[in-house]
Amino acid sequence: MDYGTLGLKVGIEIHQQLSTGKLFCSCPSELVDDHHREIVRRLRPTQSELGEIDKAALEEAERKLQFRYQTVPCSCLVEADEEPPHDANKLAIEASLEMASLLHMTPVDEIHFMRKIVIDGSNTGGFQRTALVATKGYLELNGKRFGVATVCLEEDAARKLTEHATEVTYRLDRLGIPLVEMATDPDMSTPEEARAVAARLGALLRATKKVRRGIGTIREDINISVSGGARVEIKGAQDLRLVPVYIEEEVKRQLALLEVKDVLRKRGARKAPVGIKDLTPLLRGTSCRVFRSAVDAGGRILAAKLPKFAGTLGRTEAGVKRLGAEMAAHARVAGVKGLFHSDELPGYGVTRAEVEDIATELAVGPEDAFVLVAEEEGRARAGLTRAVDRANAGIDGVSEETRDPLPDGQTVYSRPLPGKDRMYPETDVKPILIDARMLEGVKLNLPELPEAKVSRFVKDYGVNKDQAEAILSGAHEDEFELLAGSIGSPQVVARVYMNVFPELEKAGHDTSRIDVECVKEMLLSVSKGTFAKEAIPELLSWMLKNDMWDVARASDSLGVVSVEVDDVRAVCDRVVKEREAFIKQRGEGALGPLMGIVMKELRGKVDGKVISEVLNERIRQLLS
Repeated sequence: MDYGTLGLKVGIEIHQQLSTGKLFCSCPSELVDDHHREIVRRLRPTQSELGEIDKAALEEAERKLQFRYQTVPCSCLVEADEEPPHDANKLAIEASLEMASLLHMTPVDEIHFMRKIVIDGSNTGGFQRTALVATKGYLELNGKRFGVATVCLEEDAARKLTEHATEVTYRLDRLGIPLVEMATDPDMSTPEEARAVAARLGALLRATKKVRRGIGTIREDINISVSGGARVEIKGAQDLRLVPVYIEEEVKRQLALLEVKDVLRKRGARKAPVGIKDLTPLLRGTSCRVFRSAVDAGGRILAAKLPKFAGTLGRTEAGVKRLGAEMAAHARVAGVKGLFHSDELPGYGVTRAEVEDIATELAVGPEDAFVLVAEEEGRARAGLTRAVDRANAGIDGVSEETRDPLPDGQTVYSRPLPGKDRMYPETDVKPILIDARMLEGVKLNLPELPEAKVSRFVKDYGVNKDQAEAILSGAHEDEFELLAGSIGSPQVVARVYMNVFPELEKAGHDTSRIDVECVKEMLLSVSKGTFAKEAIPELLSWMLKNDMWDVARASDSLGVVSVEVDDVRAVCDRVVKEREAFIKQRGEGALGPLMGIVMKELRGKVDGKVISEVLNERIRQLLS
C-alpha cells in the first residue's frame, strides 16, 4: 500500500512497568502464583467535575458485571481501596523524569495526580491514578525527528485471570505497579516507522535499569488513522514484531469501511430506527443448531431489516472484514454470543428457502440486508439494537473506538474512545514539587545510551556490531556483560542469548524464567570441560520443562558428559568406515552429512569444532 497517498498517521503510547516498588504503597512490584482471600464488588460510573459521564464508562456499566479480586500474600489495604494512597514512590518519580530527560522534554513544575474513571473492574476503586510529568520532547531515528508529546506516571491495573458471562476475576499483585507512559505525536507514516520508534523507546527504557523485564511488562497502544477515516486505538499490544501487522490490518479495515460508506451513500441509505421482528414461529422447524438451541432454552429468534445494506456486511474479496464483524462485536457487549446476517446466508444450517421466507417476512428488497439474533429475549433485543446502531454508523464511515489486539494481527472492538469526561483531580495524593535540585540529580545519573553501549561491546568484548545490537534488542545486555566479563568467551555468551533463547521461545518456552546464575553455572561447566557448549540448548529446555534449575541434575538426566578425544576418534573412524563408498563418491563434500551423524551421537559431549577437525582428518586420510 502507498501509505503516503493514504495519509496514514500513527502515534504510539508505550506503557512500561517500573521495578521501583508499587506507586502508592510499600508492596513489591512482583507477580505471584497463589492467593489468599477474595473481595467481590460491583462498580458504577461517576460524573466528572463538569457533571458529565464518559461514554466508555457508560458502556462498561451496561455489561452489569461483578468483579472478584484475589488478594496475595503482600496485598495491602491501599490495593483494596480500603486505605488512602501513601505518598507517591520517589524512585518512580525519578525514573519518569529520567526518561523525560532522555527525550529532551520539559518537566512540569509540580506533579498532580488525577483520577481516570475505569469501571471494567481492573481497579478496585473504579479509577486509575495518573499524572503528567513532562511535555514536548522528541527522539531522532534514521534522520527523522519524531515528537514525544507527554511522559506520564500511572499505576498499573489488576491482573485479569478469568472472565465469564457475569463475573470477571482479577488478582491484585499487578495493581499499583508504576507505569511510565510515553505518548508520541502522530508522526509515523509507515508501519515500520512505528515499530522502529517503539523499539527505540523500549531500548531507552531498558537503559535506565529501572524497568521490569519479561512478558507483559511493556505494552503498546497504537493510534491509527487514514485520510477520511478516524482515530482508532489498538490497546495493549505486547509483541513488538506484530506492531506493523496491526497497523497494516487496521488500514485495510478502515479502507474497507470507507468503501462501504461510499456504497451506502450512493444508494441513499439513511439511518433507520431499529425495527425488530420476532421470527421464532417462522423458524421453529429450522435445522440451524444455533437457532434450535436458543429456542429450546426459552429464547427467541429476532430479526431486523437493514435498508440499502446488501453486500456491505460480509468480507471483501481480499478477505477483509466489514460491517458484519463490527455488528457482532457490538452485540457481544449486550451478552449476545453472535449473530447471522444476510450476506453469509444460506449457511450454518439456514436453508435458501428459509432465507427467502425471512426476506418476505421483513419485506427485504434487492439492495436490502437483514440481521438475526437467537438468544434470551432481553439480551437478543439489546444485542440486535446495538448491532443495527453499529450498521447505521457505517453510513458515516469509520467510527472512533478502542480495539483489542488478537494474536494473529487482527483486532476486535472493545469500547468507544474515552474522553476528558473521565478525568478529575485526585485529592488523596500530595502534589510533588519538581525543583532544580531534583532535576540536576537526574541529569547527573543519566544512563549510557544504547548506541554507546553497542560501540563499547564491540571494542571490549570482540563481538561485531550486528551481534551487539541483537543483544541489546533482546534486552539481555546486562546478562551478557556480567557473564562475558566474569567468565570470558563472549562469543559463547552471545550465542546463548542471540540464538539459544530465541529457539527456546519459538518452541513455546518462557525464557524470562531462566536466571542469569543458572546460565553462569552452565557456562562454567563448559569452561571446565564437564560438557560441550552444544549441550546448552538441550539442558535449558529440560530445565524449563521440569522447572528445575540444577545444572548437574539436568546433565545427569540427559546423559550429557564430556568424552575424551580418543572417544571422538573412535566414533569418527566407525562412521567413516561404514560410509566409505559415500565418501569416495562425494569427496570432501561428505563432511557436512557425516558431521550430522557424528553430532547426533556426541552432541553436548564434545565441542563441535573438535568433531569437525577429527572427522575432516579421517576423510582426507581415506581419500588420499
